[in-house]
Amino acid sequence: MKKIIITVVGKDTVGIIAKVCAYLAERKINILDISQTIVSGYFNMMMIVDMTASDVHFSEMCDELDKVGEEMGVSIKCQKEEIFDMMHRI
Repeated sequence: MKKIIITVVGKDTVGIIAKVCAYLAERKINILDISQTIVSGYFNMMMIVDMTASDVHFSEMCDELDKVGEEMGVSIKCQKEEIFDMMHRI
């Protein structure tokens, strides 16, 4: 399994989850887990996705999601699970 952590942060607006999920579905990227919250008008979401069935390369997905985020005025970042885990170890 090729797990990726996707984070989305920015001012809350209609359609953020829908646009990110549509992008992932079009590229056969499976959502394994999703958590989102809104704090003082700011949207925060973390997704764990599996790229195993996708033919999109990791760096290509990150670049495309960055553009999707720019269109909505939010920041979208991607990290491979092993990098995310190393960064959050105590």
